Amino acid sequence: MSQPDAINELLAEQAAYYRAIAPEYESLSIPGGGGEEVAAALEVFRPIGDVLELACGPGMWTEILLRHAAALTAVDAAPEMLARAKARVGERRVRFLQADLFSWRSEQRYDVVFFGFWLSHVPRERFEAFWALVNDCLEPGGRVFFVDDAFRPPEELIEGNSSSTIQRRTSNGASYRAVKVPYRPADLEEKLAALGWQFAVTQTSGTFYWGAGSRAQKSATPVGL
Repeated sequence: MSQPDAINELLAEQAAYYRAIAPEYESLSIPGGGGEEVAAALEVFRPIGDVLELACGPGMWTEILLRHAAALTAVDAAPEMLARAKARVGERRVRFLQADLFSWRSEQRYDVVFFGFWLSHVPRERFEAFWALVNDCLEPGGRVFFVDDAFRPPEELIEGNSSSTIQRRTSNGASYRAVKVPYRPADLEEKLAALGWQFAVTQTSGTFYWGAGSRAQKSATPVGL
């Protein structure tokens, strides 16, 4: 099997996992993750204007984004997740879209793009393409905020610690492979800078980290005398 085919197969399995886990997703938590610190940072960031949320899941972050956003578009591949998000926040000021983020393209641009616990599920091979999508979704001067973690318990590491492929199980014992890339904040800042982004990525006192930034500003060309 070619590498692209193998990645597509893995991503299909990951999508199936999130469809299966939707009814119990909100009951899952990482002890001491630092969620309150991230929520406070997002309040300071103030995601105002037209906001795009990628991989919205059951709407846990959607609810916080709506405190500031004038309008919100929430995208997820799993209809089960979207149904839970709609039940949580309603559809006033929110447009829900079902789409595969590895093939979807936005028809408009936004003031803010947000994604929670999604970046680590993007294969390393698709990292640059994903950030090209984010760029295409942003208005000039637009901003980005994300939150994620590098939590990978030993039982998930079916291909060893060096692999980004993990295995997760639902409460009924069904197993699915997924992607989980364990970024360190400093390394992530460096990778994003190489793609022309300017980010500050901050580790919480727990396992979560968040990033806030935008496209790097180009230096003005000096005018000769």
